[in-house]
Amino acid sequence: MPITEKSAATKDAASGPAAGQRAPSVIDAHVHVWDLGGGPFGVEYPWLRPELSRLYRSYSLADAHPEFEAAGVGGLVLVQAADSLAETRELLRAAAAESLPTKVVGWLPLSDPTATAAALQQFSSAELVGARHLIHDEPDPRWLLRPDVTDGLTVLAEAGLPFDAVAERPDLIAQIPAVARRHPGLTIVLDHLGKPPIADRGWQPWADLVAAAAAEPGVVAKISGLGTASAAGWTADDWQRYVDFAIEVFGPDRLMLGGDWPIALQAGSYADTWAATLSVIDGLDPAGRAAVLGGTAARVYRF
Repeated sequence: MPITEKSAATKDAASGPAAGQRAPSVIDAHVHVWDLGGGPFGVEYPWLRPELSRLYRSYSLADAHPEFEAAGVGGLVLVQAADSLAETRELLRAAAAESLPTKVVGWLPLSDPTATAAALQQFSSAELVGARHLIHDEPDPRWLLRPDVTDGLTVLAEAGLPFDAVAERPDLIAQIPAVARRHPGLTIVLDHLGKPPIADRGWQPWADLVAAAAAEPGVVAKISGLGTASAAGWTADDWQRYVDFAIEVFGPDRLMLGGDWPIALQAGSYADTWAATLSVIDGLDPAGRAAVLGGTAARVYRF
């Protein structure tokens, strides 16, 4: 993927789908890829260790393409799994080679707003539609609230790009409303519904924290990653009350679906995970179902 200075025309083109182009009706808004060899840009994944046996191999979109086709998925969002610009470049390269419409939520150096602005100028691809940082792995649990990161998020908001928040702990979910209020123009995407305590059949404090996040109009959420939050032998019934609650507090227009491939393979196949995810939104009316299946993701990620 060539890195060039972004022209005004390219920036305008990135603001939405091309004239006459229809967004996919079904979008998997949370997919990962990685190459253990580092790929052409030398990407490193510090969290990816041999003990994660199911994940400790390279995964490309070609590996999952039959799964996407069988599920009727028409668009993809590749999401970062390493805090490096090298991986952002690799994801853009993978997106450019994919036959399905594919967008990228990459990594940007948000703790350095000047470097963030420079990176946004360098990445010329309209496929870069958002940023994420592995906040759940940060040594500083309040990284998201730091003044330098606040300035970086301001740059992101001014560029019209959303921030995916891997808020997988109560303390991280609790930070989302404050960040949303600081940045009223920033769309914040709560990944994996904040990892509800499905395995323990728990409820609080997750429910109150998610409701507080949902009260901020700029926050949306992904129904994703629920299999790995569940006990072994899970079924869609185990997820239903958590998804119903998310629908209640967010509404369908602020929810989207993600298969979390290949992370989800630790808890079940892509086919089983996607089928269960579809099952838990069966109660929605056609308009609500269309929003969750693809409409929200198309709007947030500029398909």
